[in-house]
Amino acid sequence: MRAIGYVPAPVMRIGVPKETAAGEHRVALVPEVVSKLVAKDLEVLVQSGAGAGALLSDDAFAQAGASVTDDAAEVWRSDVVVAIAPPDPQAIRGLGSGSILIGFLAPLTSPQTTRALANANATAFAMESIPRISRAQSMDALSSQSNVAGYRAALLGAQEMGRFYPMLMTAAGTIPPAKVLVLGVGVAGLQALATAKRLGARTTGYDVRPEVAEQVQSLGAMWLDLGLEASGEGGYARELTEEERARQQQALTDAIKGFDVVITTALVPGRPAPRLVTAEAVEGMKPGSVIIDLAGEAGGNCELTEPGETVVRHDVKIVSPLNLPSSMAEHSSQLFARNVQALLELFVGEDGSLKLDFDDEIVAGACVVRDGEIVNAGAKAAVEAAASAAGGG
Repeated sequence: MRAIGYVPAPVMRIGVPKETAAGEHRVALVPEVVSKLVAKDLEVLVQSGAGAGALLSDDAFAQAGASVTDDAAEVWRSDVVVAIAPPDPQAIRGLGSGSILIGFLAPLTSPQTTRALANANATAFAMESIPRISRAQSMDALSSQSNVAGYRAALLGAQEMGRFYPMLMTAAGTIPPAKVLVLGVGVAGLQALATAKRLGARTTGYDVRPEVAEQVQSLGAMWLDLGLEASGEGGYARELTEEERARQQQALTDAIKGFDVVITTALVPGRPAPRLVTAEAVEGMKPGSVIIDLAGEAGGNCELTEPGETVVRHDVKIVSPLNLPSSMAEHSSQLFARNVQALLELFVGEDGSLKLDFDDEIVAGACVVRDGEIVNAGAKAAVEAAASAAGGG
């Protein structure tokens, strides 16, 4: 029995706006996750049409317990707003003071987003800033989306090459399997290797971190050993010295010429993509070969890449798709939503109220802006650099 004068805690509302970035078809929450949040006495408000690009209807969200509205401003006034791509600064202005934004916020490369969040006196958590520790694996949206990108990259290689991936033994003779090289074997690279292998290609992986060789070989792929080692912090490779880079470049250039498909995935958030495939390497590849460059958003791993475009150079097709996960919006949205759900479990108490523990390394590590103050060092540096550039300093 409740005591006289009992006042229930206000229901926390989570808003899901429709993505507005060009080419973005994903949605930050899916009905499966919405139903679990509603079961925890949370309110979910979804902008009408938010899930259309991922083949999720407004009715599906309503049946999961969400409210659906045509009013985008109402969604942005929620206690917590969940998005995928960095929102437009104009939309961020609609956040209530003290509200929370969760999503891919590009803190190192999108200073306008960070500045708008600070001006809105909001608190923001960047999914790409979540520490890469075992306890945070269920929240690792970079990995979940990289899995999608790696899978699609292998399919693109098969589609664009115009030749068979598998070995075929026919009455007309034997066709040898395609040779596929994956440069950079993080999550995307390993998925690309696994998918190309399932399609019958002869696969080889390369990375400057020698400890991943065992993972490559466990997928049935060969390891390309160039004799260089560059393991760094956080699961990323360290920057190579000039001498190491020159040695790597020449060794790679020589090796690349023997492959039919090269998939490049070397990308560290906030840094220019390392150039791994030279013009000389492209010129030496067999006519009809294909390069799939997943690092186009940071300039590309191939010297001849044109981000977002497909070009032919020296009879080699160079494909640089942007935002590949969006091309599989249904499953990539599902994975992202589960990552967000896992993060929200750290934020929400048993009574459904918001409880942010900044002593938790995940909460602190993912936070970019806290109550209007930029607390992420990289984001702060990006904002200051942008302000200096704008002022001509």
